[in-house]
Amino acid sequence: MPERLKVSTLTTTTHPQLKPNTKTLNLRLNRVEGDLEIRVDIAGNRVVDAWSAGTMYRGFENIMRGRALLDGLVITPRICGICTTAHLSAAAMALDNLTGAKVPRNAILIRNIALIAEMLQSDMRQTFLMFCPDLANDMYAHLPDYEETVFRYAPFKGKTVINVIKQTKKILEIVAILGGQWPHSSYMVPGGVVCNLGSGDILQCEHLLHDFRNWYEKHVLGCCLERWLAVNCAADLDDWLTESNEHSNRELGFFVRAARARGLDLIGRGHDNFLCSGGFEIPSGSSVKSRTVGSTYLFPPAFAQRDHTELFDQAMITEHVTHSWFVDYEGGKHPYEGNTEPYASGKESHKYSWAKAPRYNDLPAETGALADMLACENPLFIDLINKTGANALVRQLARIVRPAELLNAMSTWLAEIDLRSPFYQSPPDVMTGQGFGITQAPRGALGHWIQASNGAIDRYQIITPTSWNGSPRDAAGIRGPWEEALVGTSVNNPENPVEVGHVIRSFDPCLVCTVHAVQPCQSPERKGK
Repeated sequence: MPERLKVSTLTTTTHPQLKPNTKTLNLRLNRVEGDLEIRVDIAGNRVVDAWSAGTMYRGFENIMRGRALLDGLVITPRICGICTTAHLSAAAMALDNLTGAKVPRNAILIRNIALIAEMLQSDMRQTFLMFCPDLANDMYAHLPDYEETVFRYAPFKGKTVINVIKQTKKILEIVAILGGQWPHSSYMVPGGVVCNLGSGDILQCEHLLHDFRNWYEKHVLGCCLERWLAVNCAADLDDWLTESNEHSNRELGFFVRAARARGLDLIGRGHDNFLCSGGFEIPSGSSVKSRTVGSTYLFPPAFAQRDHTELFDQAMITEHVTHSWFVDYEGGKHPYEGNTEPYASGKESHKYSWAKAPRYNDLPAETGALADMLACENPLFIDLINKTGANALVRQLARIVRPAELLNAMSTWLAEIDLRSPFYQSPPDVMTGQGFGITQAPRGALGHWIQASNGAIDRYQIITPTSWNGSPRDAAGIRGPWEEALVGTSVNNPENPVEVGHVIRSFDPCLVCTVHAVQPCQSPERKGK
């Protein structure tokens, strides 16, 4: 059976500011990248407050100080072994921006293709290796689908788990062909990519993509891409599920039915603010078109709320450290102005995480697959959000079907590579200045900000997707996205709080990137305690 969440502390408090007999759970989450501790207060079997603590400090921002401009292309991809291509892309884009480099069309295509390949493997692995095992938790043993769920999702031996590992390993070969290795490639540089491709390499990539698409259509969707992309609203989804046995019994259909049976559509609401920093630039002359008319990105840069969407602007980003283990400064600061100076005595009641608290126009925002779907105006997810707001099922559904938005574009871009045209254009010899690189990693918005003088890095700031999703409270005391999403969640058994796992994993957490250890975090004390 899947390992349960580790409940390190289960106490009952009678603090006067809370309801009597409120239970406080300190949880260590397994099956997340990195170290994550969640504290929740539960009253009447419902979460009434939550704190998220990233417990590992790595300090890549400080590692970069004083290094040569190009060092980030080698060092920052090692922030994460899963999103290594995304970090390389953001680092290269930051140097493009600083130097004013003109990136050739071929290089844009290569960068897009590699990043999509990494996203495809991440979406499938996170769904079926990290998220779905909780559907087989023994709390659900009474459900009719339980034995089938265990057969599919049991860690290391489930039929679906083994199949996903095999297939996603193959799609990553595309990154190795283009970049020489995966993970920790360094082939993206300011001014393009340093690839030495031939027609045989392109054919091999096309073959690998063809095989992945066939597997995804047959085993995950249970239909062709075109049929799935015709699902435009919640009613269409219900009709699609009952249209054939292939739809209802392949991985997507089975997941939707199992998730609904466990009430995942009823938990994890959150702030309903969504951020996409812009993913997969569409180069001039490409036959690929964005769903959003006039956009030059497959996933357009956008900040979306239920009744409002605006163009994303990185100048609106600030980072708060009031509740983070860093030296304080007032309010929030833009990454060009912010500092990453660790300060963790462990005794201050208001500081409880190594993650900072990014905000967009002073608002918390979740990022990831669901934000991507809303940014590209996918009608199914617009309808689902308008009806129910975000929830654990909708977030994970977006991740399962995000490849359907990417596979056709990836195939087209492989065909559009022109081996007779350049992949690299030498950038201007600029050694002093500042620049930023922002892209959509598998887990959401990823940004690198660099400031340099005389060829050396003065400041380097990184905001990862889980910094957004797993942030602590900000200077105004507003919870981070998944802290807020936990509030109101029903927990049937405090000794087996699987519902907390559903909500947190629906955000696809990656703490390795985020808190860049000391000791287990100290639970934040309340005022007056």
